[in-house]
Amino acid sequence: MATPHPLDTAAELDFVLALRRRWADRLYSALRAEYDDATASAPPENRAAAGEAAQTLSIYPWFAWMERGSQKMLWRAVESAVADIAPIQPPHAPAGSLTLDPDLAMPSWYTDWDIHVQPGGVWQSDMSAHTYELGAKLVMLGGNDDYTFHRAFVDTCLGPLHGQKVTRLVDLGCGFGKSTWPMKRAFPDAEVIGIDLAAPCLRMAHQKSEALGLAIDYRQADCRKTELAAGSADLVASTMLLHEVPRPVLEATIAEAARLLKPGGLLRMLDFQFTGDPFRDHHIACHGARNNEPFMPGAMSADTVAMCEAAGLKNAGWRAFDERGAGRLDALAWPERTEWHFPWAVLEAEKAS
Repeated sequence: MATPHPLDTAAELDFVLALRRRWADRLYSALRAEYDDATASAPPENRAAAGEAAQTLSIYPWFAWMERGSQKMLWRAVESAVADIAPIQPPHAPAGSLTLDPDLAMPSWYTDWDIHVQPGGVWQSDMSAHTYELGAKLVMLGGNDDYTFHRAFVDTCLGPLHGQKVTRLVDLGCGFGKSTWPMKRAFPDAEVIGIDLAAPCLRMAHQKSEALGLAIDYRQADCRKTELAAGSADLVASTMLLHEVPRPVLEATIAEAARLLKPGGLLRMLDFQFTGDPFRDHHIACHGARNNEPFMPGAMSADTVAMCEAAGLKNAGWRAFDERGAGRLDALAWPERTEWHFPWAVLEAEKAS
């Protein structure tokens, strides 16, 4: 099979990105307008009723097909784009470390789904990690090319740690390091540890960290059982992990995070929450199904605050997060926006002293 010309690949990526942007702004807005007109006399009170109403609308089949269809197109375009990517060459003097566990059993809930509709998932090969990295940028509609989103998480959500003596930060579900890098930059004297199941993502994270001169310790482990010492971390964080796991794993992950924290240590987990708008919440739940993220609705409706409290954490609660740059907001209330977007939020808690 002939290798695609770079200009053809670039054009395909540009097309898919433009298509997803029009799905998010114009098609979603048109669907919302049709829904509001159709339900003006009797607005649905919950997302199940909102879903029944939305699915009768003329625009809905186009919206639903475009959501999944453009996601499939995205991964095909990305796979073509990464086919000729040269291996990352880290410097000769290693700064951090990489520990892989060849005997680690991959849980079936992790391997049975091609999460995000990425063929083969992120754990199959090194190419899977490169594909995931580029795809993650496009999923954010091109708004995260320099990881502004993840830097905003570190800058606005880890503020209580600034100025303190921080010795250890743990990034659960670190993937290819997109949140771990800014953590190390923000706390250069701290030990920063990235935990993930996927060896390919960890290899990529380590290689990129080395190339950036960031001394980060990457370890392949299950987030429910990291093997790190209890009470050893000033911060345990995650970005986009909670909605990827079934509810029992979610609860166990929060319990493990609490075990790792020192008294007074902070938990900060960036993920999604339902907004209270039945129409919007229905389409977020449907996104989980159409994007091969089957645990997303369950995680968003789980009582994670109670899980935190049961694990010995206090002051647990959610705050909204604006991914466009503002980052953490003061309450669980999002700015008014007409386009489709994720309801980002931060789960915050503190280890009791």
